[in-house]
Amino acid sequence: MSEVDILGIDLGTTNSAIAIWEAETGQARILSNSEGESITPSVVMFDTQTNQPVVGKSALSFINTHPNQVIYSVKRFIGCTFRDERVRDDQAQVTYIIEEVQQRKVAVRIGEQIFTPPQISAQILRKLKEDAEASLGKPISKAVITVPAYFSESQRQATKEAGELAGLRIPRIINEPTAAALAFGLGVEPQTVAVYDLGGGTFDISILRIERGLFRVKATSGDTHLGGDDFDSCVLEWIQEICKQEGIDLPVAEDNNLRSQLRIAAETAKIALTQTTEYQINIPNTLELTALHKCGMN
Repeated sequence: MSEVDILGIDLGTTNSAIAIWEAETGQARILSNSEGESITPSVVMFDTQTNQPVVGKSALSFINTHPNQVIYSVKRFIGCTFRDERVRDDQAQVTYIIEEVQQRKVAVRIGEQIFTPPQISAQILRKLKEDAEASLGKPISKAVITVPAYFSESQRQATKEAGELAGLRIPRIINEPTAAALAFGLGVEPQTVAVYDLGGGTFDISILRIERGLFRVKATSGDTHLGGDDFDSCVLEWIQEICKQEGIDLPVAEDNNLRSQLRIAAETAKIALTQTTEYQINIPNTLELTALHKCGMN
């Protein structure tokens, strides 16, 4: 590799990843983070006592004890204005405080401090940069970041700003379906391909035309609220409904600690149900075991 190595970064709604292109193999290689894992949770916890951020898997451990200080799914707010309808919808799904700041922009309040989505995303990108440098044994100054094909110009610029705040130069922002096609080596023969992307925040399809090594997005569509986070919300609502039928009141809207516990339980159940047809949910000090069946979610 040369001194001008450029990272490829997937800055995702729920998880992020870093990769490099290996000329020897003609393929992209995912780099492991400092925990030895290929993906890093897109989560940041700001400690109000030390003002130091905790990023990734370590930040997740605080979500039950400090729900107002753990920021997740911030990609859904990046480059958006506070008055966007989708911001109001997403605001109800998170446990941290969303506020409107100058120029109607979205910001997150942690104690007395205000953080913008690019500032929060920069913390994630900074960890990815440091992990890549540790893995490669050399400094990295450039990165290409992927974004959904439907991202607006303001969302793309906010993503670039996050990279620059993390100490990276961002020569290009690449559409996620284009990056996927490149990773699968589809840039050789002229062809038209469909790329589906089911992520933590969205479910998209993009039609790409590939000719002479150039990738053109001919059409894109999808649902910006049909991803893993939304599946978790559906399971959470199902839990609430079952408990309501059993006479158990779950004040999720008023109790962020409870909401965090339920979201973790919902995600755990969702993942478990990919391998089994039944899963027992147990929220300590809240409710007894509740059986969650695949058929019951239909």
